[in-house]
Formats: sequence, C-alpha cells, structure tokens
Amino acid sequence: MLLFGDDGTLLHVHRKLMPTYTERLIWGQGDGQSLQAAATPLGRVGGLICWEHWMPPARQRLHESGEDVHIAAWPHVKEMNLIASRHYAFEGRCFVVAAGALMAVRDLPAELEPLLELQADPDALLLRGGSAIIGPDGTVLAGPVFDEEIILTAEIDLGRIREEQLTLDVTGHYARPDVFGPF
Repeated sequence: MLLFGDDGTLLHVHRKLMPTYTERLIWGQGDGQSLQAAATPLGRVGGLICWEHWMPPARQRLHESGEDVHIAAWPHVKEMNLIASRHYAFEGRCFVVAAGALMAVRDLPAELEPLLELQADPDALLLRGGSAIIGPDGTVLAGPVFDEEIILTAEIDLGRIREEQLTLDVTGHYARPDVFGPF
C-alpha cells in the first residue's frame, strides 16, 4: 500500500503483515514497521490490507499512531468487510475509506484461464467494488457503491474525531497501560 503526497512524493509504504490463503503462494510477510500513520496536509493517514483488519494488535498500533483517516483496502467490500471497516472507524474514532476493486473476467491475466462458466461473459464482475466512506462514529457517509466505477466523495470534519473520543478513546481513557502494557 503506497501513500503519495499531493506533490507526488512517496510518504509511506505498508506491506501486508500476513499473506492470507493463496496469497502465501506469491507474497511473504511484512515486517510491521509501517504500522503507523503518516502526516499529510489533510491529516494523519494510515491503512491496513484486507484481513489485517481482524488483527487486534495491528489495529491498536495504528490507533496509537493517531490516524485521522484510515484506508481499508479490500479486494471488494462485501458485507463483512464493510462491518469490519465500520468497526474500525468506531473503535479508532477516525474516518475510514473502505476501498474495493472492480475486476471483470476480461481483466484476468492471460495466464489465468477463467472457469468455463465465466468464459461466456467476459464483462462479468469477479470483484464488485463496494467502496464506502465512514465517519468516526461508524456511520456510512458515502456508498457503498457496487458494480460501477465512480469517484466517491464525502465532506469530512476532523473535529468530529475529538468529539467522538469523548465517549470512547482506545488510546486515551480506555487504554489502561497498567493492564494492557508489556507483560
């Protein structure tokens, strides 16, 4: 996952910590040094890839880095991925951009022959998108949008993060380092 500044400068690189399922045939493990938000003119931005959203220590590490905006990258944002993205926003009290891809049968690399039933319809979508923008209280602000390529936008107010942290702040009042610190 690459984060670029508005001038094209590479600000941050994150490599997935643990390849999932068949990803293990191609990719190795990330080292976790990238589990931090990067400062941008729009606020502190961090992100996780797919099933990393079910790794509580990875989430907590990013929460502690002060994310304002979290990028939740998914192959596509099916229902459970949207739930995880909304949970992340609520837990971390940050805005979440849940990004899902669109991919049609015709987009598969030539080396990967589609299943026989898919060959008849090269426009059939294998990945359906589902991108959404979520507020720091878990409310969906835009989307999810399926089956079409669009630019999804929402107006965000970073002041909402501090308001929401008054009720739940997993890096402040609820952190309890005396209980959850190093053992």
